[in-house]
Amino acid sequence: MKTLISTDRAAAVELLRKGEIVALPTETVYGLAANALNPIAVAKIFEAKERPRFDPLIVHLPSRDWLGEIVDLPVQDRQLFLKLADKFWPGPFTMVLQKREIVPEIVTAGLDTVAVRISVHPVLAEIVCELDQPLAAPSANRFGCVSPTTAQHVMDELGGRIRLIIDGGPTEHGIESTVVAVRGGKIDILRRGPITAEQLSEFGKIDIVMPSRKISAPGQLPLHYSPKTPLRLIDNAESFLPQENQRVGLLAWNPVEPEKKFAAVCLLSKRQDLREAAANLFRHLRELDQSALDLIVAERVPSRGLGAAILDRLERASHDQSVVPDMLE
Repeated sequence: MKTLISTDRAAAVELLRKGEIVALPTETVYGLAANALNPIAVAKIFEAKERPRFDPLIVHLPSRDWLGEIVDLPVQDRQLFLKLADKFWPGPFTMVLQKREIVPEIVTAGLDTVAVRISVHPVLAEIVCELDQPLAAPSANRFGCVSPTTAQHVMDELGGRIRLIIDGGPTEHGIESTVVAVRGGKIDILRRGPITAEQLSEFGKIDIVMPSRKISAPGQLPLHYSPKTPLRLIDNAESFLPQENQRVGLLAWNPVEPEKKFAAVCLLSKRQDLREAAANLFRHLRELDQSALDLIVAERVPSRGLGAAILDRLERASHDQSVVPDMLE
């Protein structure tokens, strides 16, 4: 199959109407989209990504008018849900709600809940509104690999597996959306992202749900976002000593002088700005992964605000973690 990178939004809508899959830009990362109400189309996402069926997908809505079709709004937490929606939609914010029967089980991996969001990206927003159907759209990469933040990244991952990639330029945030569930007046953060715990704490009590064997929402696998090259988290590059003849790349938070001990260095942000670091994270990981290294070491960033989401991605990308066998078989 020949894969085309294009800006032809009408072609994307036509393919989606025919039950095909298309890679689209969002404000977070590029997504691999299909009509969420067409289970055969959604199955093509899993096939192209080699994604296990136990991992549910996020559904992008054309507008809030679609909520009543897709989910049952919580009675007890309705006011809190509406406040969060008013504040963070459209945007990089996903909420997990009770699904309606119209949502195919393949989208939710058999769960009775579905993760929904409304994207602020003008390209995706135009396409999903023109289609007038919700889109299932996980990140447009092979399962477990580094998420794509440019159209070329998608081509590198899925070229020959899909027909069309819509080029919307580099993504703004560079990491996936924040995922939450509202339960009993409390906000459970199921995946950290651009909307931080500090921002959400203005609306209620916060709980951070750590990745585990039990998956209740997209993006909860304990091992994810991984480069092919082994990756290790370190506190400070100055004290790191490579083994003899070991080619090591550095994903740096602190400014560093060029050193012989590192074969390649990528600085997340010269200004040590966490938003810039998040936007650069996956791009720099890809650059280092393509540099013929034996090891990538990544300096820990501050855990405040958006730094917590960056650390979450780095910790799950680290090859130091033990694999959960029954999840990856």
